[in-house]
Amino acid sequence: MIHSVSVLGSTGSIGRQSLAAAERLGIRVEALAAQRSVGLLEEQIRRFRPSYAAVYDPAAAAALRVAVADLPVEIGEGLEGLRRAATVGCEAVVTAVSGAVGLRPTLDAIAEKKRICLANKETLVCAGSIVMEAAARHGAQIVPVDSEHSAIFQCLEGRREQLKKILLTGSGGPFRGWSRAETAAVTPEQAVRHPNWHMGAKISVDSATMMNKGLEFIEAMHLFGVSPDDIQVVIHPQSVIHSMVELIDGTVLAQLAVPDMGLPIQYAMTWPERADSPYERLDFWKMGDMHFEAPDPEKTPCLALAMDCARRGGVAPAAMSAANETAVALFLAGRIGYNDIYDRVAGAVDRVPAVADPTLEDILAADGLARAYAAEQ
Repeated sequence: MIHSVSVLGSTGSIGRQSLAAAERLGIRVEALAAQRSVGLLEEQIRRFRPSYAAVYDPAAAAALRVAVADLPVEIGEGLEGLRRAATVGCEAVVTAVSGAVGLRPTLDAIAEKKRICLANKETLVCAGSIVMEAAARHGAQIVPVDSEHSAIFQCLEGRREQLKKILLTGSGGPFRGWSRAETAAVTPEQAVRHPNWHMGAKISVDSATMMNKGLEFIEAMHLFGVSPDDIQVVIHPQSVIHSMVELIDGTVLAQLAVPDMGLPIQYAMTWPERADSPYERLDFWKMGDMHFEAPDPEKTPCLALAMDCARRGGVAPAAMSAANETAVALFLAGRIGYNDIYDRVAGAVDRVPAVADPTLEDILAADGLARAYAAEQ
């Protein structure tokens, strides 16, 4: 178990749950970072007394400095503030910020051999090869926080060499089985109401479009060193089986638990140990039937696009992820329709020039181009 942690994205859903787990486990919170939620971040600073806190938005950082002037905490801002929060005296970093902004802080933490409690999908989607190579070179641990990747991680402990196939499960979201015609009128309020999980707005929309499963598909490739052909997506509406692995002899191992993100968050902090937790236990007598089906690529075009980008490689995943961030933000703001998310992302991916073996600078350039293309269509 770790003894100190920094939480990037501390005011979001994963960040708040990470702080609750740290408090319950007696883990010191060394640093906090957020986008702009000054009020909540001030509350967290007063409760957890970190030595450092950062706000990405400079105006919000200025307001926070005034708000906590009576406390011995250093306040940083912008990307440099996030990078500092990822490296200040801690054993582990929970990377719960949303988007590609989490990439550089994660690489900084890896360079200092911190444990990465990885909740930021875009880090591996955009630059998985670079990140995993850096982790291997520096000897940094990456322990996934996503429920699906945590499940795979747990099933593969001591069995990496025996892996045949990853079975990546997903609920199908609130519009499972809906046609493109039926989803045309979907509102942001409908899209953020996930049937099983309580999450932030952006990831809830991604779960509705199944782009989230596409991002996880790419992330799993890098985390577990497999090809796209070694991963199969399985729709499992009950969200009880969080993912499975098939071993070389045909045995399938599954990790089951109630759909509560607190469990994988806690395990990322306690690994390789386990600790008691307050979370609900599975009751098999009450659970009922479990259902499985294959995803329909015509009804889940975002998933199909992500799987195609996984096979293209290069900067295609980074362009897709960046364009999706932009399109989802526009949808949540009421400026585009639900089906426009896919159209804008697919259009941006096609317009960004391919780079087969990208550097970090190539990836960040593709990210910027894709955001611009998705915003202007």
